[in-house]
Amino acid sequence: MADLTEGARAPDFTTDGALAGKAFHFHLAEALKHGPVVLYFYPKAFTSGCTLEAHAFAEAAPQFKAAGATLLGMSADDLPALEKFSVAECRNAFPVATATPATIKAYDVPLKMVGVSTGLTSRTSYVIAPDGRVALVYDNMDYKDHVAKTLAAVKALKK
Repeated sequence: MADLTEGARAPDFTTDGALAGKAFHFHLAEALKHGPVVLYFYPKAFTSGCTLEAHAFAEAAPQFKAAGATLLGMSADDLPALEKFSVAECRNAFPVATATPATIKAYDVPLKMVGVSTGLTSRTSYVIAPDGRVALVYDNMDYKDHVAKTLAAVKALKK
């Protein structure tokens, strides 16, 4: 389980990413002014689990938008890979961005194999409330429940 726990203040960050193949800049504090943010960290673009997870989030993107949430996938991939992934697997439905080493550390999402960091991110999803507090941490290498859990947490914030 990640060290950044529910109720903790989410670390602010800025990064570059891609939406529909075009580069963009993301700042967490700015995004939170418009509602909750779902950050889902995934290990590597174009791998089987990450592709299936991107498809699942793309299908659910309208539901996140209807609930007022910003959705952002994050990995340690470089911008050219993210530009391609945002079109091919995210289906132009939501942005993906580079998780810098500082962000990976701040969100405690390094993927470790036998205790050694791989430079990749673990599969961990966060829902961050508009006040900057972590509302949900879901850490599981199986992609299947990430969409349902994060969407439920976003909807719970509205109650």
